[in-house]
Amino acid sequence: MIDLKRLRHDPEGSRASLLRRRDPALAAAVDALLALDRERREILVQVEGLKADRNAASEEVARLKREKQPADDLMARLRQSGDEVKTLDGRLRDVESELERRALTLPNFPADSTPDGDASANRLVRSWGEPPTFDFEPRPHWELAAALGILDLPAGAKLAGSGFPVYRGVGARLVRALAGFMLDLHTADHGYLEIAPPYLVNRATLTGTGQLPKFEEDLYGVAADDLFLIPTAEVPVTNLHRDEILEAADLPRGYVAHTPCFRREAGAHGKDTRGLIRVHQFDKVELVRFVRPEESDAEHERMTGHAEAVLQRLEIPYRVVELAAGDTGFGSARTFDLEAWAAGVKTWLEVSSSSTFTDFQARRANIRFRPEPRAKPEFVHTLNASGVAFPRTIIALLENNQAADGSVRVPKALVPYLGVDRLAPTA
Repeated sequence: MIDLKRLRHDPEGSRASLLRRRDPALAAAVDALLALDRERREILVQVEGLKADRNAASEEVARLKREKQPADDLMARLRQSGDEVKTLDGRLRDVESELERRALTLPNFPADSTPDGDASANRLVRSWGEPPTFDFEPRPHWELAAALGILDLPAGAKLAGSGFPVYRGVGARLVRALAGFMLDLHTADHGYLEIAPPYLVNRATLTGTGQLPKFEEDLYGVAADDLFLIPTAEVPVTNLHRDEILEAADLPRGYVAHTPCFRREAGAHGKDTRGLIRVHQFDKVELVRFVRPEESDAEHERMTGHAEAVLQRLEIPYRVVELAAGDTGFGSARTFDLEAWAAGVKTWLEVSSSSTFTDFQARRANIRFRPEPRAKPEFVHTLNASGVAFPRTIIALLENNQAADGSVRVPKALVPYLGVDRLAPTA
C-alpha cells in the first residue's frame, strides 16, 4: 500500500510518479483517493467538534443539576448531538472502508532511478557469459526432452490440462537436484534461513504481498475454504512477519524457500505454449529479505547477485535488465530481470525477477521494526527474487549443453546432486 501521507502532502508529485507506469486510469484513481481522504478528515473534524460540544454541555448539565436548575434543553441537545455523532461515525466507517479498498488497488511508486517508458525502454545493466555456438542446428528443449525421456507433456495434459508438465526418471531427479543445489548455495554461501511454507494461503496473506484484491483471476482458489494456491513462495514467506515488530539488530533478515508455484495467467493463452516456456505449475526457489530502508538499494543489488550466482555456477549465459516504470510489477518500485540465453529457441528467457518493494508490502502486511530500543516502530523494506525458477533454467541447461547426438552435458556444479555428468537419449 502506498503512503497516504505522501499522496496527501504531494498530490501532484505522487500523481506524476504513478503515471510513469503508463496507466492513464491511475490519475482518476488518485483523485478519488484524495477526495475520500479529504472527506475522512472533514468527518473527523466534525466528530471532534461535536464531542467537544457534548463534553462542555455535559459539564453544564452537571452544574445545573447540582444547583437544582432545569437542564431539559441541554439534555435534548446532548441526545441530538449523540445521534449526530453516531451518524457521522457510521459514515466514517464507510469512508475508511472505501478508502482502504481503493488504496489496495493502487500500485507502488516507481523508484526515481527506474527508466521511463514501457517494455521497449528496459535497460541492459550487464551480461555474463557467451551464448554457445554449434556446428549443427540446435534443437529446442521439447525435442531434446522427448528423446531423453525426461518430460511428458501429454501425460500432464491428460491429468490436469496444458501447462502442467510431468517429469520422468532423470527429469524428476533433475528437478530435485536443482532444488538441492540452489538451497545449499543460498543457505551455505549467502546466509539465508530455509523455510518450508504451506502451499495454500488465505486472503489476508495474499493482500499483504499485493496479489489481492486486484489479481484474483490469476490465482487458483479453493472455494470451499476460501484459500488459494501460492503463485510464489514470496507470499507465505513475506507474511511470516505480518503484524510483527522486528528488532533492528535482526535486520537484514533473509529467507529462502523451494515450493511449487501455481499461476492461471489469465489472458496469456496462446503465448509461448510449447514446452516449458509458459506453464501453470512450476518449481522455484525464492529469496525474501527484510531490510532497513536506508539499506534497501544496497541489499537489492546484493540479492540480485545471489540469484546471478546460481546461473554462473550452472554456466548459463545471462543478462540483467532493469525494467522501465511502465513494465514494472504492481508492488515493485524497482525490478531487475535475469534473462538466460536458450540456444534452441534462440531467445533470452526470464528466469528471475529481483525486486525492491520499499515499504509497499510492509504497509499492507503491517511489518515494522524498531530502529532503536524504545523508538517508534517504522515500516521495513521488503525485497524478493527468484533464485531461480526451474522450467526456463531447465530449458537453458538442455538447449545450451546439447550435442549433435542428442545427449546433454550436465554442468559440474550439478553433477554431485544429479549423479551423472551427461544425459543420454533413451533410444
